[in-house]
Amino acid sequence: MPPATRTRSPASPQRRASPRLPSAARLQKLKLSREVAWYLLSRGIPLPELWQVPRWKTPEPGEVLDGAGFDPGRVDRLLRSFGLLVHTQGRWAGRPLKPDPWQVAYYLAPVFGWVRFDEDAQIWVRVVRTAEADLSRKNGKTTLAGGIATYLTCADGEMGAQVLAVAASKDQAQYCFRPVKQIAESSPALKPHVKAMATRIVHTMSGSYFAVVASVGDLLHGANVHGAVIDELHVHKTRDVVDAVETGTGARTQPLIVIITTPDEGRPGTIYAEKREYLEKLARRVIVDPTFYGVVWGFDSERELADLGLSPFDEAAQKLANPGYGISPTKAFLEAEARQAQESPVSLARYLRLHLGIRTKQTTRYIRLDDWDRCPQDPIDEATLAGQDCHGGLDLASVSDLTALCWLFPDREAGSFTGVWRFWLPSDALEDLNRRTAGAADTWVRSGWLYLTPGAVLDTGAVSLQIDTDAQAFNVKTLGYDRWGASEVTRKASDAGMTLVPIGQGYASLSAPLKELLRLVLVGRLNHGGNPVLRWCVDNLAVAMDPAGNVKPDKAAAADKIDGVAALVNALKECMDAEPVEEANEPWAAFA
Repeated sequence: MPPATRTRSPASPQRRASPRLPSAARLQKLKLSREVAWYLLSRGIPLPELWQVPRWKTPEPGEVLDGAGFDPGRVDRLLRSFGLLVHTQGRWAGRPLKPDPWQVAYYLAPVFGWVRFDEDAQIWVRVVRTAEADLSRKNGKTTLAGGIATYLTCADGEMGAQVLAVAASKDQAQYCFRPVKQIAESSPALKPHVKAMATRIVHTMSGSYFAVVASVGDLLHGANVHGAVIDELHVHKTRDVVDAVETGTGARTQPLIVIITTPDEGRPGTIYAEKREYLEKLARRVIVDPTFYGVVWGFDSERELADLGLSPFDEAAQKLANPGYGISPTKAFLEAEARQAQESPVSLARYLRLHLGIRTKQTTRYIRLDDWDRCPQDPIDEATLAGQDCHGGLDLASVSDLTALCWLFPDREAGSFTGVWRFWLPSDALEDLNRRTAGAADTWVRSGWLYLTPGAVLDTGAVSLQIDTDAQAFNVKTLGYDRWGASEVTRKASDAGMTLVPIGQGYASLSAPLKELLRLVLVGRLNHGGNPVLRWCVDNLAVAMDPAGNVKPDKAAAADKIDGVAALVNALKECMDAEPVEEANEPWAAFA
């Protein structure tokens, strides 16, 4: 493949009959620039369908950078290069690697077509230096990444190019490298020009190579990176390798970092979260950076689906989150995945994240927020609960974090419960919690849902005082707490005559009340009063499951704090244990 032309003005290739473009309103709905739409139509490539439009799309360089031009010849060259490669797996094996129209429209043309004149090098260079595509599984991410990696190594006109597959582990590194190696070995037009080795592919004419890195140590000192493909950004626990690769591009005139990933579980503070937030700010035009281009398919939340009148399992929802729907992934594949998710709460989080693009905060989604929101949310007048029987649950966190107390009032005849929650936080921790909740924590404090204690350490005296006050107002039967969390709070409550019950936090103790909690939510027999702090905890909840199907809250896998749920489960266990097993007509008897 001859080197790409960098000296020609991008305007000259457009001297052909211009196709008739759709209206400005139509282009706006399709989120297509006039240049990309012109390119597609002039090359006989169909425009994408409306359901293939990405949820988020950053501005193309031509919209925000003076002097940027669109060079269709560069996109032509890229697509010709793709066409010389062949698929290596499945029913497409042996056929030319031809990108789908939506891949050209929303990724390849905007990334490779926009150029600017580099005054220092006196050549035209790509504007985009980082290109992120965030979409569901089975939408051709691996094939797209392999084609781009091969192009950057062998056909981008860069002598001695270092192109890297950036992985989070040695195993993932091979997963990234192997498809590119297979393409190199299986494509007749490419094979004579490359030498494929165990961990490296060398383009002999240019001295360029493609290799994998999984640690900072894998990068040679003074690495001069021309291109990199970062597969599944969300699995990178630290930013070290990604940062090292990005800073290694400084000496190249048109480096390109390609990020192709599925969404994460909504964890804050990760490299994925940082890149995703940056992309969305660019898409909302809060900030401007013509060198970063990104597209995201999928939904922001289950609530967005509900607002559109869609179930997560509807074909329309699947199509909106999967631009390759019908080809890859197939309709049959997504239908099977949807059936599995409907039958198993454990599979639901995986389905929502991997196939609908929702950043599910629950690694194993056990309680769906729309089910939670359908529960009674009547304002709770605590005066009407005075003197009523209740059981409590306490989740006393570390000295500098959230603490939760739950009082659960059973209605034995109706088989329902009303809950009252108290939450405390050291005031010095509010800024951090505010950051993690997008500013909601301030509102919780102002509205009285969250109590602050002065300083950096929780004032346990405030917790003890509230327990004592509540014990005088309500007929507290028992208060359950983590048996490893005994403290001054539990000692004072016990000394005051309250019945304190230590609760193990394993499957044996928590599986039954957690399953009962799910049942109560599904049948709408838990009035949680619309407590927003508790709702946030429910949204963070992850569960662990053993081979026998027993479950327990999993704080280690949770997206953030779940203290309100932990307190609720402890209180519910106390309610269940207080009911005699022989009264089998009660809804929790089967779980005793």
